[in-house]
Amino acid sequence: MSNALERGLSALELLAGNAAGLPLQKVAETLGIPPSATHRMLNCLVEQGYVRQEHQHGNYILALKVVSLALRHLSQCSLVDLARPVLERLAGLSGELVRLSIVDADRLVWVSKAQGARSGLRYDPDAGAEAKLCCTASGLAWLSCLSNEQALELVYRQGLARPGEYGPNAPTTVEDLLARLQRARQQGYASVDESFEAGAAAVAAAIRAPQQGVVGVISIAGPSVRLGAERMAALVPALLEAADELAATRLDSVPKLSTLTSSQVAAPSGA
Repeated sequence: MSNALERGLSALELLAGNAAGLPLQKVAETLGIPPSATHRMLNCLVEQGYVRQEHQHGNYILALKVVSLALRHLSQCSLVDLARPVLERLAGLSGELVRLSIVDADRLVWVSKAQGARSGLRYDPDAGAEAKLCCTASGLAWLSCLSNEQALELVYRQGLARPGEYGPNAPTTVEDLLARLQRARQQGYASVDESFEAGAAAVAAAIRAPQQGVVGVISIAGPSVRLGAERMAALVPALLEAADELAATRLDSVPKLSTLTSSQVAAPSGA
């Protein structure tokens, strides 16, 4: 990978985690690039439509073009269409938010959801985000299918939860995390209560494709006041059935998100 391309991609990843954008100096310091080179790189990204500069404070902000590329690719493959009936059926049964996440190399990305027809309080976080592995039910469900060494390597790359960063019950030590992974292995699914977010609970199961390993995770999430331990346990059989059904649809045959993104970036702009 060329140095310029690597810097540009690093800048996009950095801006993706900062909704309000970052000033040029902060981008330069974080990436370890001279301010003059950072300015040229960011201006190039602005010209190509991947970044925009906010006029009032001058911050550089990730533009929606990156999201548009990903959504265009997802619409061109059968992943969402294959999963949609399963997600909607489970959402209707549970009355809560059902989400599908796909394993993409060392990441777990939420790509589709269905909201149960329940009035009143609803739990519906932003879609298209990368799951926090150490404190979401989806993340724990995937990690529990790996060895402790593999799981910790992925968590260390993303970072353990810091006290007060996520929900009050988020694991902040390796010992706590490993205990949760062991419990998920024994149960065959993972559940959390106020771990990722205060007042929210979730239960998740891995989608295991034959000879491919875990290709994704399906989860049910909702307010803790409704989705207590007994309610989650009652929903587990339907959740596991949905995971098996998705595995049978061969989601593993769908191109990885990283492959899709690479092919789209390489394609002519008029394609």
